[in-house]
Amino acid sequence: MTRSEPSDPRDPGRLLRDKVIVITGASSGIGADAARLFSREGAAVVLGARSVERLEALSADLEAAGGLASFVECDVSRASDVQRLVDTAVERHGRLDGAFNNAGMSQGGGALADVSEETFDRLVAVNLKGVWLGMRAEIRAMLTGGTAGAIVNNSSVGGVRGGGGLSCYSATKHAVIGLTRSAAHDYGRRGLRINAIAPGTTDTPMIAAWKRREPDVRERLDAMTPLGRGGHPAEVAEAAAWLLSDRASYVSGAVLTVDGGMTA
Repeated sequence: MTRSEPSDPRDPGRLLRDKVIVITGASSGIGADAARLFSREGAAVVLGARSVERLEALSADLEAAGGLASFVECDVSRASDVQRLVDTAVERHGRLDGAFNNAGMSQGGGALADVSEETFDRLVAVNLKGVWLGMRAEIRAMLTGGTAGAIVNNSSVGGVRGGGGLSCYSATKHAVIGLTRSAAHDYGRRGLRINAIAPGTTDTPMIAAWKRREPDVRERLDAMTPLGRGGHPAEVAEAAAWLLSDRASYVSGAVLTVDGGMTA
């Protein structure tokens, strides 16, 4: 859809029509494409990330295309930031229907014994604690508002398998899956669906940084992928959108790999 064809949230055919959804890590990569897709599919989106400039530009683009978008500067490792993001959604729209906990970081390569304690602590703070903080605030808002909500957490193929130079990153992404599955048990009877996606090679700043460290990494990863290529962030966002939609009404506690067959 082009900018000359603005989305119409009133269209009953839209996947996320009238839903209020927060997205973390929304300033680039999968998060930014998720914001664009969710908005086109009729959702009001509240975006969180550390880059205010990129969030402001993205929100303006979404509003210019006919969507409802707002943003909050947010470091997901800080409880107050995450709570402010969720509170903003509820204050502006009256409720919270869905959340895509997408923010994450890589360890930057290196075998396990070469990872610094500082890097390990930051990985846990962003990739694991950040998801837990997000879920905690989102679940409380949904329960308080009586919303039959849905949450999608972004794990990784590194959360379902190991890999060289991924030890601590992989550990945090395995943990995200554990949080997801257990929370699905905790809150299913209260009307919440909680799922995870596990993307494979995706054209994001994280992969670009990896390629700078190891110029042949894309060729190696593509060779491991039955579809023979990496994914686009928008393709990953499509999976998250479906899980957040009512069309996935009987899906909870699932881990959906979006990896071109890499883990098949």
